[in-house]
Amino acid sequence: MQTIFSRVFLVALTWFVAVSAQASQVIIPAPPQLASTAYLLLDADTGKVLVENNADQQLPPASLTKMMTAYIVFSEISRGNLQEDDLVDVSVKAWRMGGSKMFIREGTRVAVKDLLRGMIIQSGNDASVALAEHVAGSEDAFVDVMNQQAALLGMNDTLYHNATGWPAEGHVTSARDLSLLAQALINDHPSFYKLYSEKYFKYNGINQPNRNKLLFRDKSVDGIKTGHTDEAGFCLVSSAKKNGMRLIAVVMGTRSEAARAAESQKLLTYGFRFYQTRTVYAGGEELDSSRVWAGQTNQVSLGIENDLLLTIPRGAEKQLQASMLVDEVIKAPVPVGKVLGELEIRLGEEVVAKQPLVALNAVEQAGFFARLWDAIKLFFSQMFAG
Repeated sequence: MQTIFSRVFLVALTWFVAVSAQASQVIIPAPPQLASTAYLLLDADTGKVLVENNADQQLPPASLTKMMTAYIVFSEISRGNLQEDDLVDVSVKAWRMGGSKMFIREGTRVAVKDLLRGMIIQSGNDASVALAEHVAGSEDAFVDVMNQQAALLGMNDTLYHNATGWPAEGHVTSARDLSLLAQALINDHPSFYKLYSEKYFKYNGINQPNRNKLLFRDKSVDGIKTGHTDEAGFCLVSSAKKNGMRLIAVVMGTRSEAARAAESQKLLTYGFRFYQTRTVYAGGEELDSSRVWAGQTNQVSLGIENDLLLTIPRGAEKQLQASMLVDEVIKAPVPVGKVLGELEIRLGEEVVAKQPLVALNAVEQAGFFARLWDAIKLFFSQMFAG
């Protein structure tokens, strides 16, 4: 049966004031223009994109590829298929990898936890290949898993050909896809994400610093990954948390190591200065109640299942307005979680959020005579209303 919405309620937000006709428009300065091929800034919790340029352009990711390699290894550990203390046999292929290295030796055995640090902190190509071979038997088989995982995360512009980011024709991703992967790393594997904030890792007598210069400059920054090849330029996916708000910045194709840090800092500074993320309504909070017909009780509480977070311009609170559209007729039985309407939040004329309104309590069906009496009352109420 098609749901009919006929009752509309304007409601005050828990910490916002409803918009007035005279409310002033909040003006956000234009975002910075970066000296990079593509870039994107978003809020990690809400997924709100704050700044973007060429965000869907397919580009070589260089060592940003290792974000996916790490994600898969983290997932294998979380599933119990792999242990951090497991020892990995170092193959000739892993040992011979060029580029950045953690300097593992052929024929030795290295713990997974050390290889992860070597890959994340030192960006070791040798560590990446060793992990890929250990997880999937070969790097080629691991690449198949990488591409399957990319599809699951909605990374539609990504295609991997190796586990390291070593230059290969058709090995591409986009700034938007990298932001999705960064979100997944942070949200799906929070206990492992802390590895990205480590500044140094010493292995085989060699102490190497993390290539992410922002870790040494900005205390709010705690990740994520650098990348560089001649084809890709200098790239950085960074993340920072300040006052409960986490931002992810993706910068691809800058001209130098210093430039990728500086351009990323511009994005993060802009986001924290001009935007805020807040919980508007808590999941399970009663927002309204509605009449129930033919039930053992005649009221049901309405709310949303999960916390509703919004990323909005700073100072725009007074322009937020919420409305609820509730089913005209609600009949028992009503199970907990049944959708009975919709909550809509607007910022000025823009709809910034929609959430299903659900029953927060169950209402069991009443006995025969009570149902009959309610049916009569409902009939006459609808007749006179019509």
